[in-house]
Amino acid sequence: MRIDVMTLFPEMCERVLGESILGRAQNKGVIEVHCHQIRDYTLNKQKQTDDYPYGGGRGMVMYAQPIADCFRAVCEQAGERPYLVYMSPQGAVLTQQKAKELSEKPNLCVLCGHYEGVDERVLDAFVDEEISVGDYVLTGGELPALVLIDCVSRMIPGVLAEDVCFEEESHYDGLLEYPQYTRPAEWEGRPIPDILLSGHHKNIAAWRRREAIRRTAQKRPDMIANAPLTEEERAWAEALIQGNHPVNA
Repeated sequence: MRIDVMTLFPEMCERVLGESILGRAQNKGVIEVHCHQIRDYTLNKQKQTDDYPYGGGRGMVMYAQPIADCFRAVCEQAGERPYLVYMSPQGAVLTQQKAKELSEKPNLCVLCGHYEGVDERVLDAFVDEEISVGDYVLTGGELPALVLIDCVSRMIPGVLAEDVCFEEESHYDGLLEYPQYTRPAEWEGRPIPDILLSGHHKNIAAWRRREAIRRTAQKRPDMIANAPLTEEERAWAEALIQGNHPVNA
């Protein structure tokens, strides 16, 4: 998968994307990431990318022209038009399902806005989708873009050691992940559940499923309605939510 980032701070994005799992994935050729400096496509001598908004108001708005020309250059380099996402607090909030959908795109381009945003005309002309990482406002689109890219990339085959690494995580199947433990088997008087030492994989899988449902009901009850549960599991989860079932049952 090829990912392009259009930004005023490419070095910031490159530094993060070149580290850890995403850096190794690029070295292996599993993903390909390119960061583009929008300022390089300005037509004025000052390399200015923004101006005051028509109609008055505080802040500055990014020009349409350099963003448009930057995107056209990305299309030419990629050999086709990428799916263009604009990171915006006005967009739909990023979910695991949305990340999964984006991970199936062959080419993804992410636009990072700044100041009071970008000229609406370039959004109308090129952007396929606006995405937010939460109902709050940041100083720029770089951090949200990095969150999006990390979330999307780790579901691309070959980025993680095994697909099960993300298939059993929180939100992937509509539930939060079950509790995890590592050595020692007892720490400061707190032992791990006996079932995890049993070696009985079927019973361990059943325990993990039950704990995932329990944790979701307790921490994110709003997710239970759409979770893929059996009738018995749903009744138990709803009893937990209503407080009509012992927590340790």
